[in-house]
Amino acid sequence: MSRPEPEHYVAPIEEDELNTMDASELPDRRSNLWFDAWRDLRRRPLFYAAMAITLGVVVMAVFPTLFTSVPPNDNCQLMLGTRGPDLGARAPGHPMGFTLQGCDVYARVVWGARTSLTVGLLVVAISAIIGIPMGALAGFYGGWVDSVLSRIGDIFFSVPYFLAAVVVMTVMSSHKNVWVISLAIGGFAWASLARLLRAEVLQVKNKEFVAASEALGRSKFSTLMRHVLPNSLTPVIVSLTVSLGGAIVAEATLSFLGVGLGSSVMSWGNDISEAQQTIRTAPMALFWPSLFLTVTVLAFIILGELVRDALDPKARARR
Repeated sequence: MSRPEPEHYVAPIEEDELNTMDASELPDRRSNLWFDAWRDLRRRPLFYAAMAITLGVVVMAVFPTLFTSVPPNDNCQLMLGTRGPDLGARAPGHPMGFTLQGCDVYARVVWGARTSLTVGLLVVAISAIIGIPMGALAGFYGGWVDSVLSRIGDIFFSVPYFLAAVVVMTVMSSHKNVWVISLAIGGFAWASLARLLRAEVLQVKNKEFVAASEALGRSKFSTLMRHVLPNSLTPVIVSLTVSLGGAIVAEATLSFLGVGLGSSVMSWGNDISEAQQTIRTAPMALFWPSLFLTVTVLAFIILGELVRDALDPKARARR
């Protein structure tokens, strides 16, 4: 005798509830690495502070006449040398005092931003022009190409770029200008960028979309340019942002040591070098260019660090 099948109880459910469940939608919001990074950055107050300082320095460098109408060199008066800012009616409009030669410190700081920022941008551009192709080709093609390019990079990496810049500027002492000092620094600072990009390319080239691109008949160089390189530039952008501050410091240090830009060129490094003669009698002439240099470099470094954290999903998840 067969046992009766147990009855299955089905809970009643209204059709409206099914429609509601089917109608649930995922949030309609664009999402990729850069959008997620921007959403993270805009919640960081330090990002706005660093961007404000960076944009202020850029505007000061491009349009210095918006900040001061005083000529930085043509209006120097020896009788005002080492005077402080509190001069009353005798010298109005000079909030930072005067240098040893009687030049306005504020005007020189404003106009010096152009030289310092130009050198920083040129150094970053030179490092990118040399380092990105070297790192990308070495990492993607491998074999003898990787061996040759990596050994060349190791040679440059083993030479401290600051020491090399000192030697180059000493040899080229009769041609001290923005281009020469930028080539002296950037021509030896690209090796670390190439090694960083090579390591990133080695990871990206093993992804599925790279194999799919080659399976579709695209050439290796086209795959590198269209797929591998764009997906490997994230750490490079962060490194270049931080390197911009380092390049500004390198130019200021070379000028301070007397092997950088000539004394006729206005830069924060030259002003700091000249002001050390009057550090006891007029310390403000040394303080102000040093302060602008420190704040500018700090802003670029903080900006690079924030961008690096924003582009790292693991770092975003830990916050």
